[in-house]
This record gives sequence, C-alpha cells and structure tokens, in this order.
Amino acid sequence: MTVLRGPRVVLRAWRDDDLDAFAALNADRRVTEFLQAPLSRDETAAMMQRMQGRLAAQGWGHWALDVRGRCIGFVGLSEPSFAAAFTPCVEIGWRLAFEAWGQGYATEGARLAVAYGFGPLGLSELVSFTAVNNRRSRRVMERLGMRRDPADDFDHPRLAGHPLQPHVLYRLRPETLQA
Repeated sequence: MTVLRGPRVVLRAWRDDDLDAFAALNADRRVTEFLQAPLSRDETAAMMQRMQGRLAAQGWGHWALDVRGRCIGFVGLSEPSFAAAFTPCVEIGWRLAFEAWGQGYATEGARLAVAYGFGPLGLSELVSFTAVNNRRSRRVMERLGMRRDPADDFDHPRLAGHPLQPHVLYRLRPETLQA
C-alpha cells in the first residue's frame, strides 16, 4: 500500500488505533463547521473503513495524516460521487484536528497527494471545493497554487436547501504547480 512521506507528515493506511483521535476530531464542532454535522463514533468508524477499503483496492484515496506517530486527520484524493459540471474528476481534500490547525500540516500533506496524483497516477488536473465561507481550506488551496474561476462555483447537489450549499471550486494542473 502506498505511503507518502514528507519532512513532518506521513500519509499512510488507517490503523484501528486511529479511531479514537479521528472520532474526536469528527465530533468537534470547530472541525465540522463547514460540514452538515459532526459525526458519531460509529459514523467515523464506518468512514475509516470505507477510506481504508479504497486505499487497499486502488492504492490511493484518503490517507491517515500522521504526525509523530499520531493520526491528526486525513489528506487525500477521491472521485466525487455526485454529478456536476466539473465531474468526473479527482478531488484533493483534508480534515485535521483543531489542535493541528495553523501549523502547515494540511498544506504539506496535500503537496504529497498532489505529487502522487500528477506523478504515479498521471492525472492532468485536480480539483478542490468547499463551502464559500471556509476561508481556511481556501487558503490551503491557494498555497497549493490552485486557482478559482468564479464561473465554476456551484451549488453542492447533496446540500440542497442547506446554508452550506454554495461552494467554490479550485483547480490545479501540473503546469501551474508552485514550489
């Protein structure tokens, strides 16, 4: 199974002992502010199982984000399962424990995933999207060199009628990568 290593972070397979930390961050309202709702421990366990299954089946997906032997969230690549003007595509995404925010871990992990997507996977583009007001995630996208065209913004089809439905879309191509 693919493991990606950076100076401070490792993107790796999920382990059973990641559940406590991952359940805690998914239950934290600060972390889930731009999601529909916090997740229960059982929902988190099911999510971990799905992510590990995708990693095992295809060699890539949402990896556990490990710092000093501890899971602090995830970073990875996925194929959105909803229809939109920009799908099919591969999305890069992340979710980190509140205590890990502001330390550059999301950007470092995302750079590893970007390199894997454009390297071994041979992708020609990655996208990322979030609720309009999620400034923190948007800053990570911009640090990666991703660009937004307001004409690409969309209403997330799974959030119909929800205040988080309006989303921004960012794109990245290999030729526009920033160091």
